[in-house]
Amino acid sequence: MPNIWHGLLLGLVLLSWMYWIVVAITVAIFFARRASLEKAGYRPSVSLIKPVCGLEKNLYGNLSSACIQDYPDYEVLYALQNPEDPVLPILERIRAENPQRRVRIIVDPSAAGPNGRLCNILNATREATGEVLVYSDSDMLLPSDYLRAVTAPLADPGIGVSCTVYRAHGAVNLWESLELLSLNAEFVPSMIFATMTGAALACPGASQAIRRKTLDKIGGLEPMADSLVEDWELGRRLVAAGLKVEIGNHVSDTGVDLSGWRAWWRHQVYWDQNTRAASPVGFFFTWLVRGVPLAAFYSLTRGLFALEVLLLTIVFRLACAAFSCVCLGDREGLRALWLLPLRDLAGAATWAASFLQRKVYWKGRVFVLVGSRLVETA
Repeated sequence: MPNIWHGLLLGLVLLSWMYWIVVAITVAIFFARRASLEKAGYRPSVSLIKPVCGLEKNLYGNLSSACIQDYPDYEVLYALQNPEDPVLPILERIRAENPQRRVRIIVDPSAAGPNGRLCNILNATREATGEVLVYSDSDMLLPSDYLRAVTAPLADPGIGVSCTVYRAHGAVNLWESLELLSLNAEFVPSMIFATMTGAALACPGASQAIRRKTLDKIGGLEPMADSLVEDWELGRRLVAAGLKVEIGNHVSDTGVDLSGWRAWWRHQVYWDQNTRAASPVGFFFTWLVRGVPLAAFYSLTRGLFALEVLLLTIVFRLACAAFSCVCLGDREGLRALWLLPLRDLAGAATWAASFLQRKVYWKGRVFVLVGSRLVETA
């Protein structure tokens, strides 16, 4: 390989180092901001909607955490499409255990499009009575102050949707540990960087609150029912309507539930497909800051004398990721951090696969991706 290419590779490695430093700094600034749980006594009535589909690890604990909120006026709606879903007994148990709460189970097979999660949310939204709608995924473990935190920014009429960050937890095998690192050491810090710098729009759908009248203003959820990245699409429509997406630094936990390498691979490709669909150009150029694979390639082409470049890159990557994990309060990620170079190398493969793979897998269903739209296979 000509020296000019070696120089280019080394320059990209150094660019990655700079990117990791900037990300760590923005994460520190993000979490240093003081989060107000209440603004001017703003406590609207809330419908907390949990879309559910099938059984998951720690499902009872995650779903029941919706019923322990320190909030004066809210209802909980568990939404599913399949009347024979094995999750139903768990939902009925939670409802029976919380007679002091308004808990409803919405079973509605209606499908406005192929996106099952969005259809569950849409069906429950039609039945909800709250002034503010809070959407929280089934694998989210909610602390008792969650509703106060996620609704507080909506006191500002210029905020269209309020979201919170989250960290993965509960990894019990190699694949789940790799998934945890993908979220806590890659996705969440990158999302915070994009939000703080304005580099890209982020609107994490796993935890968000929106006023009913705001949702009506942008035409509701139904037009997004065939979108792969419905959360990003919601944010895009709100920004187009002149409203802001607010991401607060309140942290909830989300579970990781992967049985083996195939499930892990598919989910990693799924994450990259989401990012690519939301920002094709930005996602393509993320290869510029994939320092560990670039350093590995540089060392392979330069021989053993260039091995120190790879070792220094790994040390630098681990140090910056550890700092971000500390800011996120992620002890599990710190313990699993030794796996991060492996995850980064695998990430280069899933990045490439996301351009080639047209299939999307979700809850046992298979879709074909057409642009950013889902088409279910027969």
